[in-house]
Amino acid sequence: MDWLTNGFDTAQQCLFESVIQPVMFATGMAGLLEDGYAATGWLLVGLLQLVVMLAIIAPLQRWRPVEPLLDRAAVRTDIVYTLIHRLGLFRLALFFSVDPLWDAFFGALRMDGISTFHLDALWPGVTDLPWVSLLVYLAVFDFLDYWIHRGQHHFEWWWRLHSLHHSQRQMTMWSDNRNHLLDDLLRDAIVVTVAQLIGVAPGQFVAIVALTQLSENFHHANLRVWFGRWGERLWVSPRFHRLHHAIGIGHESVTMRPVQSPSQVVAERYVQAEPIQKPVTVLGGCNFGVLLPWWDILFRTANFELRYDPTGVRDQVQPGPDGRVRNYGRGFWAQQWRGVLRLLGKA
Repeated sequence: MDWLTNGFDTAQQCLFESVIQPVMFATGMAGLLEDGYAATGWLLVGLLQLVVMLAIIAPLQRWRPVEPLLDRAAVRTDIVYTLIHRLGLFRLALFFSVDPLWDAFFGALRMDGISTFHLDALWPGVTDLPWVSLLVYLAVFDFLDYWIHRGQHHFEWWWRLHSLHHSQRQMTMWSDNRNHLLDDLLRDAIVVTVAQLIGVAPGQFVAIVALTQLSENFHHANLRVWFGRWGERLWVSPRFHRLHHAIGIGHESVTMRPVQSPSQVVAERYVQAEPIQKPVTVLGGCNFGVLLPWWDILFRTANFELRYDPTGVRDQVQPGPDGRVRNYGRGFWAQQWRGVLRLLGKA
């Protein structure tokens, strides 16, 4: 663990001194060198992630693809999303817009004597061991991500943003970051707030995010792989998560609701009749786990069927009440704009 940490620190220092620091001096940002050094760490993590994706996950996709890639333009758009996030452009925007608000909020809490709770201090000598605390925090944040994901599929307004992520009908390792920026902003606000409240060290937080993102790249891959009967219940596989993206399965649930016909209304005036039940499709779905399928098992949202279905959103392929299929946009900016229109109920 020490050699890995030391190696990363050396690479971060080298990248900062040779590239980032000169750029900051040239652009008049010398007063933000400490923040620039922290951002260099995120940039280095993103570059390493891209190397792993291209060197390991991409060959696996070519080895056992679920389907041929027929819409490469859609995949290229997903690559744009990935580069925006992994090269730090999204975090740079947060730094100048939202981070000052978070800093002011938590600074005010500390000024009022409200200290941060440290989860890794629960069991001195055990939970404060680096590898143990990392596992504890991974489990806690995965539990949080499970419920965030449930919320994205439960609340209609949130689904209008999150549905962009599900609109990709050519799933690849690049599809993980295909999100509306407002959706990303909301999720990051929740995660950062929890991280501050439970006292995650900055270095550990970077490691947690890096491991989570790489795993998500893997299980979004166009890869016909499952982990076997028991492995599927230990870690999210490409098969498990693909079913979450399957049309009419992963983002929808079927429930029975009472429906009264005119004849039944008349009959109920004279006899006690049971209401007629009919199946209704509602928001919901299955396989919400990000890293661990444990939460899906615990809360009965797991689907372990060994199948590989077409991905996307039902309203992309089936006309709605107005007789038209929904357009989610083709390029990055078109998709972002149409997401805003959906949020406002205009698309």
